[in-house]
Formats: sequence, C-alpha cells, structure tokens
Amino acid sequence: MNTPLAELLRRMPKAELHVHIEGTLEPELIFKLARRNGVTLPYANEAALRAAYAFTNLQSFLDLYYAGASVLLKEQDFYDMAWAYFERAQADGVVRAELFFDPQTHTVRGVPMGTVIEGLSRACADAQTKLGISADLILCFLRHLSEEDAFATLEAALPWRKHFIGVGLDSSEVGHPPEKFARVFARCRELGLHLVAHAGEEGPPAYVWSALDVLKVERIDHGVQSIHDPALMQRLADSRMPLTVCPLSNLKLCVFADLKQHNLRRMLDAAVCVTINSDDPAYFGGYLLDNYLQTFEALQLDAGHARTLAANSLTASFAPEADKRRWLKALDACVDAG
Repeated sequence: MNTPLAELLRRMPKAELHVHIEGTLEPELIFKLARRNGVTLPYANEAALRAAYAFTNLQSFLDLYYAGASVLLKEQDFYDMAWAYFERAQADGVVRAELFFDPQTHTVRGVPMGTVIEGLSRACADAQTKLGISADLILCFLRHLSEEDAFATLEAALPWRKHFIGVGLDSSEVGHPPEKFARVFARCRELGLHLVAHAGEEGPPAYVWSALDVLKVERIDHGVQSIHDPALMQRLADSRMPLTVCPLSNLKLCVFADLKQHNLRRMLDAAVCVTINSDDPAYFGGYLLDNYLQTFEALQLDAGHARTLAANSLTASFAPEADKRRWLKALDACVDAG
C-alpha cells in the first residue's frame, strides 16, 4: 500500500463499533492474569496458546475464547484488559469505542456482575480523561443460552444501568435466530437501551430480517450474508442501517477463504452503510488499523473509501451528536490534508 494512504488510515478519526473486550485478551496478558489469580491454563506458555488460534468456524473460536476468559476474576483484571485495548485503539486513531462485554461468561464462573461492569466502566472513564477516547459499554447476551437466562442477566445488571448504553446479541449464531430473544429485547427497548445484534455472519439473510423486524435493532453486527438477498440489500441501503463488518474476523473464521473475496467493497458500491471493526482482535490477527490496512490492500480501496468508512463509523455510533459533528469536521480536515 502507498505510504500516504496508509498514513491517512492511521490518522483519520474513526469509531470502533464491534469489538468484544474479552476478545482483546492477548496471550501475554492471559498468562499474567493467570499467574496473578492462581489459574492453571491448559497451555505451557504464550506461544503454545497462540499456536491454538487455528479456527475452522465460529464455534472453534468460541471454545478457546471462553477458556481465555477464565483468568478474569477481579475488578482490576477487567480494567487491565480494557486499558490494554484503549492504548492500542488510541494508536490506531480511534476517537470512539463501543465495547461489547459478555457478563454471562463471567457470572457463570461466580464472578459478580458488579466486578465485571465496574472494572470495565472505570477503564472507559480513564480512556476519556487520559487518552481522549469517548467510550461506552454494550452488554451482550449469549444467544446459545436461553432467553430466560438473558432476562436474569439483564435484571442482575440493572443496578449498574448507568454504566452501559445498550444491549447486543452474540455467540453461536447458527441455530439461534434473533427472534429467540424477542421479549428481552422488547424489555430493553422499554428501558431506553440501544439495541444491536449479530446477524448474517454465518447465519442466513433471514436472521438479518429478524434482527430488524423482530428485535428492532439500530445496527447489524456483521451482516455480510445480506449480499445474497437483493431485497434486503436495498432495504439496508435505503434505511442507512449500519453494518459493523469485521474483515479479518471473517477471514480467520472462514466466512471468506481470501480477503480479496470479501464483499465489503460490493456493499459499499451498493450504498450500504458499512463500517470496519476488529471483533476479537487478539484472536483474529489484527486491531482496527490492521483491519483497515489489510482490507484496503486486498480490495484496492482508496482515500474516498477511507472517508466514507470512517464517516459511517462515526455517524453510526451512539455518541452525542455534538461529538459526531466535531469528529466529522476533523475527518474532513484530515482527508483534505492528504
């Protein structure tokens, strides 16, 4: 890639709207926390753990993801994990981050809800004051568990309602359609929470329709299978419904065999509001800037695409409108400066 474009991708202000904070746990931090908390891992060292990152599908990744999360036990652990992410995000030009977190992954292990949320929330506050990154939390329900479990998780989290701005739906997609969680999302809507959901990563376009019509989400996480349904693509374009696409994740989980085959450019050409994100960067080989750089190289994207993608991410965020206007102005200045 030519140096001016790479530098533009690094410098331009952008938002990350699809990152699972547990998926930012690098092997080095996993082992550090394991030693601190007396947790025994089934891997001899960091290199052995990283060597296990050869995934064939979403489930093979999730199995390792949950094992890595086992080292998170104390409030400081959650803070340290999030802070390590924010430091990388700042270097990548991130001005806004909306972090997914999975409380059920931790409460099932006996970790209190408050421990999870307070550690992450403290890191978000420090990201704003120390790094200049606007950050908020989105609580995700694990879709392979029951809606009743999701309701219980929501109720357990409500004492910390001021610390998260929305809810999402993640984990194993196939066999767990969005409508399984219709009632809990309706309750979250009543509570004034923002709504997002994973749909159309491995699942069919029908899951995207359900997320839109049944869950009434404000963003679709992934959504790359939408390309197979022309009517859905037209709806996404007409409504400017944001898709939080994660190219390196799609590659690592075999959604696409080669990054050159990714459909992100085709969706951009169809006027869909696509954004680039990192998903679980410690496991998928790259943080936000890596996703931009490798995707731009593979799909031969240019500075015009860069501005569109960054602007999409900023406008699709749940940040205050005044912040969005300020960031968009800074983005224009950045692109104009070359």
